[in-house]
Parts: sequence; structure tokens; C-alpha cells
Amino acid sequence: MSVIATDSFTGFEDKDFEVFEIEGLEARMEALIARVRPKFHRLGERMTPFLTEACGEEMFTHVAKHARRTVNPPNDSWVAFAPNKRGYKAHPHFQIGLWSTHVFVQFAVIYECPSKDQFAERALAELSSIRGSVPSSYVWSKDHMVPTGLVHGELADDELKELFTRLKTVNAAELTCGIHIQRGDPLLADGEAFMKRAEDTFRTLLPLYRMAL
Repeated sequence: MSVIATDSFTGFEDKDFEVFEIEGLEARMEALIARVRPKFHRLGERMTPFLTEACGEEMFTHVAKHARRTVNPPNDSWVAFAPNKRGYKAHPHFQIGLWSTHVFVQFAVIYECPSKDQFAERALAELSSIRGSVPSSYVWSKDHMVPTGLVHGELADDELKELFTRLKTVNAAELTCGIHIQRGDPLLADGEAFMKRAEDTFRTLLPLYRMAL
């Protein structure tokens, strides 16, 4: 049974990132559940009402459980927000999560989402709009298992187009877009400031989310 935290979100500390440096599945999961997961629940309590209003539909919180892992410990973890109470993977969704190096706040369409082809087609048709509306510092990723990504402002139009073409033509393709906040950034230690940045980021990403519906 998961414990839902009711106190306020106070930000991320260095010990939260250190979880992903712990050796072994059992030990890492124990630390993840104790240190990080309660913060994801607190973020869910704050962000779900915000996203429900912003998206115009009820959104639900899904904290990653990593239940299928039997040997390899997770290298990252997250809380996802989607318009379905039972799961998020089959839907366009938003995420806040951690690697050992940074926090990510992003929109995601992964391969389980049946509307990913539709999203890709609309994105290709509105490429110039996406080029102008996504801030240059935002990061695209075509593999959620890799911590690095492609900086929007550094992508040529052909490279941006290739991301959406791949999403449409490759069955296992996925795509995320959002911000990375590096470990040690003072913003992460300020819970209210971080949540405001996350809300601003989700507002910026709303057009992408709506394209995928």
C-alpha cells in the first residue's frame, strides 16, 4: 500500500539524487520508496488539480513503482499525470522525475500510446508552429531510458522533422519534450519556486499535449 503524503513539497535535496547511486535493486528501491516517492505524492497533490484545470479534463497521478524489475535497479523515477485513473502509458501525459544528474519536467508520448501516429502527423503539419512555440532551451528525447536529449534551439528543421517522422514510422518510437534542471541548481531546494517552474513548463507544453489527443 502506498502512503500519500499530505505535507507540503519542500524541494529536492542531494540525498534524493544519491538514491540512484546506491548499488543493488533492493537497497535502491528501499531508499527510493523512503526518500523520493513521498515527494512525488506531494507533487501529485499540487499538480493534479493544476493540470485538471489547465487541460480541461480530470487528470490523475501515477507514481512509478518499478514493479517489473527483478535484477537491475532503476536509474530514474518519476510521477506521471494522465487523464486516466488506471494508467498513463497509453495516453499523452506529463511527467516530473529524477535521474542522478537532473530533474526533468516534460510532456511524453510513448510507444504504448495509440494516438502517437496522429500526434506525429499533426506535429509534422505544424512544424513551424512548434519551432517557434517551444523555448530554445527545452530538450527533446526519443528514448526515455537515456538521460540526455536534443536541445530544441540546436536542432535544424530537418532534425526536428526526423523526430516526428520516426515517431510515426517506428512502432517502438517515443518522444518527450521539456526541461532539465541540473542537480545542485538552487531552484530545486525551493519547493514553491520549483512547482511554479513546473506549472509554467506544463503550460508551455499544453499545445503539444492537445495535438496528441
